[in-house]
Amino acid sequence: MVRSSRRTLFLVVLILLACGFLGMLFAQKSSPAPLPNGDSDVRDSLKTFTQVYDIVEQNYAEPVNPDKAIYNGAIPGMLHALDPHSNFFDPKSYSLLREEQRGKYYGVGMTVGPRNNKVIVIAPFVGSPAYRAGIRPGDVIAAVDGKATDNMSTSDVADLLKGPKGTSVRITVLREGSEKPLEFNIIRDEIPRNSVDLAFLIRPGIGYIHVTGFQETTEHEVSDALDKFGDLKGLVLDLRQNPGGLLNEGVGVADKFLRKGQLIVSHHGRASQEKRYVALHGNAGKEYPLVVLVNRGTASAAEIVAGAIQDHDRGLIVGETTFGKGLVQTVYPLSENTGLALTTAKYYTPSGRLIQRDYSNMSLYDYYYNRDTEDNSANHEVKLTDSGRTVYGGGGISPDVKIPPQKTDNFEDSLLQHYAFFNFAKHYANTHQVSKNFEVDDAVMQDFRKFLDQEKMPYTEQELAQDNEWIRSTIRSEVFIDAFGQEEGLKVHAEADPEVLKGLELLPQAKQLAENAKRVVAERASPSRLSR
Repeated sequence: MVRSSRRTLFLVVLILLACGFLGMLFAQKSSPAPLPNGDSDVRDSLKTFTQVYDIVEQNYAEPVNPDKAIYNGAIPGMLHALDPHSNFFDPKSYSLLREEQRGKYYGVGMTVGPRNNKVIVIAPFVGSPAYRAGIRPGDVIAAVDGKATDNMSTSDVADLLKGPKGTSVRITVLREGSEKPLEFNIIRDEIPRNSVDLAFLIRPGIGYIHVTGFQETTEHEVSDALDKFGDLKGLVLDLRQNPGGLLNEGVGVADKFLRKGQLIVSHHGRASQEKRYVALHGNAGKEYPLVVLVNRGTASAAEIVAGAIQDHDRGLIVGETTFGKGLVQTVYPLSENTGLALTTAKYYTPSGRLIQRDYSNMSLYDYYYNRDTEDNSANHEVKLTDSGRTVYGGGGISPDVKIPPQKTDNFEDSLLQHYAFFNFAKHYANTHQVSKNFEVDDAVMQDFRKFLDQEKMPYTEQELAQDNEWIRSTIRSEVFIDAFGQEEGLKVHAEADPEVLKGLELLPQAKQLAENAKRVVAERASPSRLSR
């Protein structure tokens, strides 16, 4: 108890000193006049906070958890008063951050998730220890190393499955059709967290790449995918729901599509000079038509890629206005395996437009979840692309071609909430031999009706008819995941995705855009024009 109190006091002092110094730094930003008695103000703030914390610790109705008060209260409260993206990472979240940045971890290699109030295997990664051991999609994880998973969250179970490379873990699963629980002793190994989860030729000569985030291996993964494609006639680059990540990786990916020397992004802040990032290698003359898919979940490094491609008229941006996250966070490692991500600068696209969306006078919830307008032209920041097209700054990247978000109806929502497709795919795979020629015909739809009846899920023929195309596509994707693995299921989903199909349709327009920009830039630089 004494040790805990000393640790708590140390944390309080550390945090209050940080609060004081940050307070002075950011006060200087808003007012050029120096603060009188700055050291005295810090001491007074430290004294007041310590008094408040002491009263809380001594008199609160329940015992106070120091970690909760400090990690979840004092520090986040201070940082969120600055901006939505400065953040503090406690030991667990900091470890996860580093894991995501490195693009690998040690474990058994499978995706798990909540289904039917249980933690279930969504899919083992092909070639992983879990895959080689014979774990299947739909297996219920009943225990890990003898510890029952009842009432555990998905993250709790995932934590139990991870561990040092070469160590063993015993997984007990319940499988449909097996009378007794199955035991698997699996040796943990290095598991890559690929940011390119799908890359294939979606049409002859036409590539499709989906990038889930930007981590230490992303540029290399995209480069490998492009090399495997060979000579391309077009590419759909899917950055939907990509939250961003490492700046250098975003710059490296943009470099693959631009000409050598072209500006990709710049950033500067109150205490840092402007830094410019240009394409160091370039696309080596490979200027095939390019469509980039974006939506409201496209943020940060993904917006840098989209913004650079748009400003240089290299490709067509298709979808929704992106999130608008253009603040640069520098991550500072702290003591006790914690970390601080502090906003130190802002990102600007090649045309000079600010990516960051306004976050003043709103709650964190509204900033992240309530987007009232898609009209970026309401902003005053107007810039021009290389060819002279108008683009707008200060609110994310506006698409060249807008596609309204796909919205599900009540029946579709009900099917998803009850895991109807996941459970049906598991049931279907247990009773049918599935080949890669599998299609959802009328017989499969009849099986699906019987399954819904068996599960007592209400439906009408009108609902099935209204959502027929979406239902068939989703069934096919889930059955492929169950039978052939996650990647094959994602391929099937992409091939039927309306936004991907729209992207393929727009490739000729993307080609025309790039060719027109090249002509305009050449005309501006021609000697005859310069001599006029």
